Amino acid sequence: MPSKNRLTWLICLLLFVGFLATTLVSYTVSVTQLKKGFAESILPLTSDTVYSEIQKDLIRPIFIASMMASDTFLRDWALSGEKDIEQITKYLKQIKTKYQTVTSFFVSERSAQYYYAGGILKTVRADEPRDEWYFRVRQMDEPYELNVDRDLANDDALTFFINHRVFDYQGNYLGATGCGLSVTTIAQLLRDYETRYKRHIFFVDSQGRITFRAESENDWKAIGEVEGLQDIAATILSKESGAFSYKRDKETFLLNSRFLPELGWYLLVEQSLDQEMRLLRKTLLINLSLCLVISLVILVAVYRTISQYQQRLERMATTDKLTNLNNRYSGETLFDQAIREASRQQSELSIILLDIDRFKNINDQYSHQAGDVVLADSAQIIRTCLREADSICRWGGEEFLVILKDCALDNAFSLAEKIRELRAGKTVCFQKSRLVVYFSLGVAQWQPGESKESLLMRADDAMYHAKSSGRNRTEKSCNIARSPASEASGHDPRN
Repeated sequence: MPSKNRLTWLICLLLFVGFLATTLVSYTVSVTQLKKGFAESILPLTSDTVYSEIQKDLIRPIFIASMMASDTFLRDWALSGEKDIEQITKYLKQIKTKYQTVTSFFVSERSAQYYYAGGILKTVRADEPRDEWYFRVRQMDEPYELNVDRDLANDDALTFFINHRVFDYQGNYLGATGCGLSVTTIAQLLRDYETRYKRHIFFVDSQGRITFRAESENDWKAIGEVEGLQDIAATILSKESGAFSYKRDKETFLLNSRFLPELGWYLLVEQSLDQEMRLLRKTLLINLSLCLVISLVILVAVYRTISQYQQRLERMATTDKLTNLNNRYSGETLFDQAIREASRQQSELSIILLDIDRFKNINDQYSHQAGDVVLADSAQIIRTCLREADSICRWGGEEFLVILKDCALDNAFSLAEKIRELRAGKTVCFQKSRLVVYFSLGVAQWQPGESKESLLMRADDAMYHAKSSGRNRTEKSCNIARSPASEASGHDPRN
């Protein structure tokens, strides 16, 4: 074996051994630190952070409800016979505005009237299911309760209520007062933390029922129903805080629990250890693969690497990644080629220039991700209407250019109408919304001797006319090419 080959193999071996040793040492250290870190700091820190954030949104309304229940104005007003409704309305409106709650209320035991910031909402009745909460509060021993219910005063929005009992100065029951917080605020906070930390975060009451959690695929009602937590549920509920380990679906989970006395709930933060281990193992495999690849690359012919790289660059240079259509660069080449063929063969050539109507509104209202979905769906619709000989490219941000060989103006117009109607008849699904999307299209036929720029400008003028005429229209350009003098002067019929 030539010396240079032996040297190559030696370098390759040294590289592989060095990468392998470094990767294995790194993996071992990472596994050790992962287990220690989750148990001693990460989960407790996450629990502390979530608790401090939740305090601002959950504990504050409890203090507000307690303040309202002991407010001398509220009690004196109720004891005086509830004569001036404007006074209680003004009071409840001030509470709602000052403390930025979604609702504030008082239900009188004497009159059964439900007062809120807008006046009298209703009269509570024992036979009305929606008033069940009031009669439950009237009978309970605790000073207040936390309840999730629909708020009639806010279009039945799901609301987190703090219902507080109110007594007069001799301890006689006067009614219930309190305030409400939007459930979406709490759910969104939990979703944000679950996304950020990749952990499952939820609340349970003293009986183990799950009271609050981010939206998820499972339908758990209590921790006693959850595989793995069934055996330790009683232990969790018997301690103010704790760290636990269990298995579910053959995965190992770590759990940190913390009792929140202000709410009477437990905050549970759950983490799949196997998930993190899989990531580490995946990283290990990737690193080992890279070691092998890097070592073997030295023995691979350079021309294959260069060839693959060049093919990839060529695809990237000619294809729009989002729509998988030709991009502007390759579209220009196809356009020039089509005009040369039409000129040489004296054949007909037409183009369609189309634009997605109000595309900026879609991006602004639904996000750029929604815009990307609309672009990809629109490209697919256009492509299904074309012949094999036709060409399509993404010409601009939301513009597409269709090149139709051997196609007269009327036939091109009919095709454009087919595309427009197909687009208008098919909505685009994005998350929970169905977007209605329209096209404005301009059609023009090439005239012998006409430049590409002139043909494109006539199609653009027709498309602009379609937009200015109300959008969701197809307009065709008259078969009169612009003179070179007109093109040179920069004249634009849209001005």
